[in-house]
Amino acid sequence: MNQLIHSQSPYLLQHAHNPVNWYPWGEEALERSKRENKPIIVSLGYSACHWCHVMEKESFEDEATAEIMNAHFVCIKIDREERPDLDNIYMDAIQTMGLNGGWPLNVFLMPDQKPFYGGTYFPNKQWKELLQNIANAYEKHYDQLAESAEGFGRSLGRSELEKYGISPKKADLSKENLEAAVKKLQDQFDLEWGGLNRKPKFPMPAIWSFLLDYALLKKDQSLLDHVIFTLKKIGMGGIYDHLRGGFARYSVDGEWFAPHFEKMLYDNGQLLELFAKAYQVSGEDIFREKVLETINWLESEMLQEEGGFFAAQDADSEGVEGKFYTWIYEEIEFIAGENLAWLKKLYNLKYQGNWEEGVNILFQTQDYQDLAAADGLSVAAYLDRLNKLKAKLLEVRNKRIYPGLDDKVLSGWNGLMISGLVQAYLAIGQEKAKNLALNNGEFLLTNMFKDGILYRSYKNGKAYTPAFLEDYASVIRAFISLYQLEFDTKWILKAKELTDIVLEQFFDETDGFFFFNNPKAEKLNANKKELFDNVIPASNSIMARNLQDLGLYFYNDQYLEISEKMLGSMGKLIITEPGFLCNWASLYLQTLVPKAEVAIAGKQAKGLAKSLQKQYLPNYVLSVTADVGEKIPLLEYKTADSDGNALIYVCFNKACQKPVATVDEAVAQFPTLA
Repeated sequence: MNQLIHSQSPYLLQHAHNPVNWYPWGEEALERSKRENKPIIVSLGYSACHWCHVMEKESFEDEATAEIMNAHFVCIKIDREERPDLDNIYMDAIQTMGLNGGWPLNVFLMPDQKPFYGGTYFPNKQWKELLQNIANAYEKHYDQLAESAEGFGRSLGRSELEKYGISPKKADLSKENLEAAVKKLQDQFDLEWGGLNRKPKFPMPAIWSFLLDYALLKKDQSLLDHVIFTLKKIGMGGIYDHLRGGFARYSVDGEWFAPHFEKMLYDNGQLLELFAKAYQVSGEDIFREKVLETINWLESEMLQEEGGFFAAQDADSEGVEGKFYTWIYEEIEFIAGENLAWLKKLYNLKYQGNWEEGVNILFQTQDYQDLAAADGLSVAAYLDRLNKLKAKLLEVRNKRIYPGLDDKVLSGWNGLMISGLVQAYLAIGQEKAKNLALNNGEFLLTNMFKDGILYRSYKNGKAYTPAFLEDYASVIRAFISLYQLEFDTKWILKAKELTDIVLEQFFDETDGFFFFNNPKAEKLNANKKELFDNVIPASNSIMARNLQDLGLYFYNDQYLEISEKMLGSMGKLIITEPGFLCNWASLYLQTLVPKAEVAIAGKQAKGLAKSLQKQYLPNYVLSVTADVGEKIPLLEYKTADSDGNALIYVCFNKACQKPVATVDEAVAQFPTLA
């Protein structure tokens, strides 16, 4: 009997009518495995995963395959987005076996949950053979499988710190070491298409965010140019949805051309923040366009009625990857009419299609300025006619069958989007961005933070699955961001409250890092620590940066000490392997420079703050009050001038420079690396 019908997860519900007798992860399935002495199949995926759909269609909907699975195994389906802790454990297991990870992830376990074999996508014939072989081995060579599982179990139990030779060290920071790390990244630059020289290409916001900050603080124009060039190429590529806004997860090539079409909330939150910063730094309208269009996509396609944001949109519609987003030439020809010639040039459209199956992906390779000049138009006139035509194309596209929507709300991913929306508001001043961010913050507080527990998932009026470090870290960061909107102390105090919960529930005093899962909440085979920045920065690196900021706001030496010790332990790896440690590198940079503690007190304080925030400066925390007696220690003993007009205090390690009255004077007191 398939048990998934009672699930909330859209991914599990996709499998609820398979002939496989799936269970969700839980005691019932684990106990049955022990009672009947059957091995376990754990199959992990997510609703927007193309190859997960393929394997379901080929194998899990196939009666003959299901018969083998049901006869010999206890079968558990897991939505990796709901249970990233289990995904971490079993992905680690696969890699320990010397196999490549990915999704779908299929792992075979002994009844004690220790893994002994696995893999990713298997074609049906191969999957059936594997099932038979494992069933036979379990019956005839049980001891060998148990021994193998014991070995992998021991390996899983090793701490990440031991595995990567990380030990507690004092943070020993130097400009030269950081410069060496940046050079390692520069050696991998793709000078033709932007980004790093690799295929497939993931946007990796943490890398470009770090390099943007470094370039600004070092006053390195050449590096800044490459960051801006990269972000432009991403925004012009097929990875970006030119009609509605929003970014796909990655491109399968090195030109940002053909995406894997799913859109994830976590990518879009981080890229929204990064593109808003790029607009602040460069003033180039292409970044403003992408920010505004992505907010429109968020509002029209990802906004849940209570103010939460949905998790993801699928790559497939009508069983075909990218069908919703691609165009047959004749279709565009009919809609564009006399505008076809210039539209064809803009998006590299071909009669026979520019992608597979004779379809076109909208793909821009020339700047608007050059295209407008070639047509003898101003950029404004060019964009005006383009936007009218895009609206027509979108109207036609909206009549198509939409890709699947993963309509659960994940607290951590919503946190990443809040930070993006706040930066968008600071950069562009759009009220919609501000309101979406504030409403989302209120949604998280009202619906997903109950009785001192933050929850990971929300759907159909119900919060479920206690949050992981990723969620706490990203929501804390979001609340620090929300404080920047109107300096409402509620948000910064909530950030501190959540931080204290994390310190109590997730902190491992033996090595100074945080567990990904709360070891007190559920007993798992291994308690993992997430240290490497990936498409989402490592939860430990986000947490270390939160502790630094909150340590400065609240003059909390414990927070600062934990953050600095984490940085010290990671310091050597940051320098030797920067590619997957760029959020840590950002912490390194902001500790080295160091980060300014800025307080503005007096009449018109918020006006001065808005003026300061309008430009993007990478290394400060900001607190503002029009009154005296605020609760935040950073504001204590900061006073207005004798007429009550606002003064700006730029401080370092609780020692302040001379208070000044203008933003320019304050910025002149900020340190740089130059």
